[in-house]
Amino acid sequence: MKKIFLAALVALTFWGCSQDRSSILKVYNWADYIDEELLDEFEQWYHEQTGETVEIIYQTFDINETMLSKIELGHEDYDVVCPSDYIIERMLRNDLLLPIDKDFGQTPNYLDNVSPYISEKFSEIEGHGKDARDYSVGYMWGTVGLIYNPKYVSDEQAQSWEVLRAEGFEGKVLMKDAFRDIYTSLLAALKREDIEAGRTTLSQVSFDTSEQSVALVEDYLNSFKENIGGWEADFGKEQMTKELAWLNFSWSGDAQWAIEEATEMGVELEYSIPQEGSAVWFDGWVIPKYARNVKAASYFINFMCMPENALRNMDMTGYVSAVGGSQVLEAMSDDQEYEPVDVSYFFGEEASQACVNPIMYPDGATISRCAMMHDVGTEELLKMWSRVKGSNASAFTYVIIVLVLGGLVAAVILKYTRKSHRRKKHGRR
Repeated sequence: MKKIFLAALVALTFWGCSQDRSSILKVYNWADYIDEELLDEFEQWYHEQTGETVEIIYQTFDINETMLSKIELGHEDYDVVCPSDYIIERMLRNDLLLPIDKDFGQTPNYLDNVSPYISEKFSEIEGHGKDARDYSVGYMWGTVGLIYNPKYVSDEQAQSWEVLRAEGFEGKVLMKDAFRDIYTSLLAALKREDIEAGRTTLSQVSFDTSEQSVALVEDYLNSFKENIGGWEADFGKEQMTKELAWLNFSWSGDAQWAIEEATEMGVELEYSIPQEGSAVWFDGWVIPKYARNVKAASYFINFMCMPENALRNMDMTGYVSAVGGSQVLEAMSDDQEYEPVDVSYFFGEEASQACVNPIMYPDGATISRCAMMHDVGTEELLKMWSRVKGSNASAFTYVIIVLVLGGLVAAVILKYTRKSHRRKKHGRR
């Protein structure tokens, strides 16, 4: 990280003397979402490919909307950023993205290494008249599901979202504070019967934020509010490793991290994608409208799609790269502890019986039940989310509140009584 801050200092000095940014590349990415050694290596690779020098300024964000506001309102000149699927939709709608150049001269085009499955899903991004694949390239992806402790939750229970409403789980369920992920996942499950009967499709459900559907999910969330122990942005996986919660509505990448950490602590955790359906999410590289080094930005995205770099990023972050191909498949299936699963949707027919980690690569049948998130109904969903969280006070919570208030009242009375006693003793009013 020292190199990153030094680069920022150098760049600030540079900007003070010149407006030329051809030797500076500004990258804006999620925190802990890359093998940072690749940043130095890209600078060297770029020089080898183009004969030009470039220095990276690397900054991170924790929330999509934070990144978006800097670009949309602040006109920040980031050259490469990594938004999520629905934010890519919003950026396309607001004309905030530049097309990504796929002509690299004599340099191989590694963008073709992105899995056909990812390319297909990116084609489903609402581009508002534009093909999202011309403006974005997949980076990481994953699913939404349940991290669970098999000591308290059976494997059978974890195969259904109904486990969230199980009796005896009061205060033991943690919910990811991500309204779109949870809404899409639960709606896909709640509409399963309609999907199977042909009354609607999974694609239609993924865009559905009608009043009736929002109410359906809201009612379902409120039906197990007694069990919700908290809403979390990042601490849930750690709470699970400490057995402070039994269930965590979370992301597959967090699940992978939590399972590995828990194993070292002697705690067993598992991850499931309920049979009724869930959601998939995607993050991708884009070049914002205000970028000032488009050439280096395109080369950077290309560099990240090299299989060896994709593997290093996966190893460092625990998340799953959008890059497929035989090299990645071979590296990810060299551990025979896993049962064969059909992941041909991602790698091709050669992966119809691949021994890969099912958390990272769920089987095709499971993925077929997972809806994609879209930038629709934001205002309605935020209102629903506010109501759910605001009303999420279980009976146990009320007991705690009453006890705390009772203690405060008792303390005030005791303090007043002591003051009154002292006043009488000293003749004060």
